[in-house]
Amino acid sequence: MSKRLLVSALAVLALSPVAASAEPVIKAPAGAVRGVEAGGLQVFKGIPYAAPPVGALRWKPPVAAPGWTGVRDALDFGPACLQPKPRPGSIYASPLKTFSEDCLSLNVWTPDKAKKAPVLVWIHGGSLIAGSSAEGMYDGAALAKQGVVVVSINYRLGVLGYMAHPELSAESPDHVSGNYGLLDQIAALKWVKANIAAFGGDPGNVTIAGESAGALSVMYLMASPPARGLFHKAIAQSAYMVSTPMLRDPKYGHIPAEAMGAATAAKLGAKSLAELRAMDAETITTSALLAGFQTFGAVDGKVLPKQLVDTFDAGEQAHVPVLAGFNSGEIRSLRFLAPPAPADAAAYEKEIRARYGDLADDFLKLYPSTDVAESVLLAPRDALYGWTAERLVAKQAAGSPGYLYYFDHGYPAAETAGLHGFHASELPYVFGTPDKTPPAWPKNPDTPAEAKLSAAMIGYWTSFARDGVPSAKGEPAWKPYGTTRAYMAFVEGPQPGAHLRPGMYELNETVMCRRRAQGDTPWIWNVGVVSPPMPPGVTQCR
Repeated sequence: MSKRLLVSALAVLALSPVAASAEPVIKAPAGAVRGVEAGGLQVFKGIPYAAPPVGALRWKPPVAAPGWTGVRDALDFGPACLQPKPRPGSIYASPLKTFSEDCLSLNVWTPDKAKKAPVLVWIHGGSLIAGSSAEGMYDGAALAKQGVVVVSINYRLGVLGYMAHPELSAESPDHVSGNYGLLDQIAALKWVKANIAAFGGDPGNVTIAGESAGALSVMYLMASPPARGLFHKAIAQSAYMVSTPMLRDPKYGHIPAEAMGAATAAKLGAKSLAELRAMDAETITTSALLAGFQTFGAVDGKVLPKQLVDTFDAGEQAHVPVLAGFNSGEIRSLRFLAPPAPADAAAYEKEIRARYGDLADDFLKLYPSTDVAESVLLAPRDALYGWTAERLVAKQAAGSPGYLYYFDHGYPAAETAGLHGFHASELPYVFGTPDKTPPAWPKNPDTPAEAKLSAAMIGYWTSFARDGVPSAKGEPAWKPYGTTRAYMAFVEGPQPGAHLRPGMYELNETVMCRRRAQGDTPWIWNVGVVSPPMPPGVTQCR
């Protein structure tokens, strides 16, 4: 081919629709970004929504990202926020490429020619100390192909995201500290409100969604006044409504958040906040965990006004439609949450009666001594995840519809590993990403039945994001929780039911109420044979 013909051919190719659409450019208020087109979607990755929280901005509320001129490439995920190395052999460990303190970015999957499409904002799990929006299992393509704009976000983790400290509170206009990771999530939602219309999304129809610590974050956002009005629906998968530290008061058995921060700084050898800010971020992250830093939100009266149970009891949470649920085998992959099994049935029953008193019969009916090994897995599952899911939809039912689910699906690799319905096992079905799970994850089979279950869950989740009512073509109607305590079980396929595990919610609600009234004991974590003696008293909160 002559040079002239080659130039002409290249010019035609450059102007062709295929080439032009290969690198779509969106001019958003935050700045112009260039992404990629794939399968009828436009994908933009690594867009900064806040300034790097480094140096003097470490342990401060997020500030807006600096603007840029021209078109910014949004082709690759941003670095994951700093976090400890995963436990060897963990089925949840993903091969993340880069980590940085400069990590406050988000990603967008949007259908071609989308206009005022519903928006789903995904908040990753990882105990608030690990995880990233770059994990393959969270790929938003399958959801976006159902007409939803999907946004996934990073937020500060561990000690860098949640440390409170007296000096930090002193420099704050509100005299509070901690909750920086939660404030990052709020900043991301503000970015969505200001920018998502440019990507074809509707800022007036935003659903927040998360699993595990991401679902805890969803509840924090529902309870947080600064997040009010930034979202309109909520999805909480395997959430846990645990007691959480107060900023300054020693309550419910927790060390106050400021005291925890001060003790951690001392163990790191930092004599002042300035010295702490000057330390290497990776060193802080690893050393703080080894020093016993516990990562939770802090009840500070501002970002988190009250304990979550108190906020929901008072009806002061965001009144939005909620979809919430849990998995049958949550603790099978989280056995560190299970108490040690007693030597035999008699020892088990003796311990339960000594610890639960007048509630022992109710406990043993649900978690009998006839199968101690199974009971020590089911009791913390229900106390952490089952009770929380039902409480969420029950508390919303007065003003907004709530939808409860129970994921009880197994497949060969999970069954072989003894992980039926394990924690987070619903995620590849919700995202349609069975081929993008972590390396040690029990491999999902590639069968029509598995694809059908995934399609059903994608349909329910995306329709809920669209109009607040979960539905899936050709699948059973999902009734709201309401007076019949309706739920949807996902076994081989969707199966409607009513009143899941009778007595479970009532027992765990009573336990929480008594411990809250006592005031010096946390609830939910200390279950079964490791439970402190149950205080007598109330049977219902109010």
